Amino acid sequence: MWFKNLQIYRLPTPWGMELAALEEQLGRGIFHRCPSNEPMSRGWVAPRRDGALVHALNRQWLLALAVEQRLLPGTVIHDEVRERAAAIEAQQGYAPGRKQLRELRERVAEELLPRAFTRRRTTHVWIDPQAGWFCVDAASPAKAEEVIEHLRGTLDDFPLQMLHTQLSPASAMADWLAGGEAPAGFTIDRDCELKAVGEDKAAVRYVRHPLEGTEIKAHLASGKLPTRLALTWDDRISFILGEKLEIKRLAFLDLLKEAAEQSAEHADEQFDADFALMTGELARFLPQLLAALGGEVQAER
Repeated sequence: MWFKNLQIYRLPTPWGMELAALEEQLGRGIFHRCPSNEPMSRGWVAPRRDGALVHALNRQWLLALAVEQRLLPGTVIHDEVRERAAAIEAQQGYAPGRKQLRELRERVAEELLPRAFTRRRTTHVWIDPQAGWFCVDAASPAKAEEVIEHLRGTLDDFPLQMLHTQLSPASAMADWLAGGEAPAGFTIDRDCELKAVGEDKAAVRYVRHPLEGTEIKAHLASGKLPTRLALTWDDRISFILGEKLEIKRLAFLDLLKEAAEQSAEHADEQFDADFALMTGELARFLPQLLAALGGEVQAER
């Protein structure tokens, strides 16, 4: 149970939701297999094998949203429509019109949908109700919004807010690169992407490349801003910081994972050990990341 990405949001501190109430309300939106006539189904599943919709450990909560989709490629529909359109043309003596083709396409999709294969994916959410953290293990905001939308439709009240910092990640990363030094507790690694803010959107990307040279400073001087920067925190967590405060390629020090493995004797214990270590590290890491970005902008209540 190690997150690979973080889309970070804020809840009131402390969040007044009780664990039992959360578990009960999540039951309104549990996962059911995708019906044969529907393209998608989503709902809450147990993060661990014990069947609880909220996995709680050390006052940290874990949720899991399952999404099942029917895979019906557009090329399959297109080929079937083309064959049927050719048969209609041979029968009636002229090609079907635009409206007839649209209706044919809808009918073909409806007929093929029950025979389509399904694919299921699961997105995990970490909630720290005392510190007010709400983090989704998703590489894109769209995937996180999918979770949030379902949660809003499930809970009686869900006062989630966006996270804002005094310094934008782009301007802070530009300062770090220009000065050749990361803020206290962080080190700059060897991956970076810079983009121009003008109409041409010129971009340059460095992979496994030293970032302390004059070349980077020249790009900054020309008006390019960092959109992604590889960093390491406290020699314990490496990650890519994005311009919208998203965290990607989140990786925890191998020693942390080894410590979790040594303390666990079976799968459930391993799950708990991983979750405890991960949340403990993130609870220390996130406040320091916000401090490096000038601190959090407090939303008006």
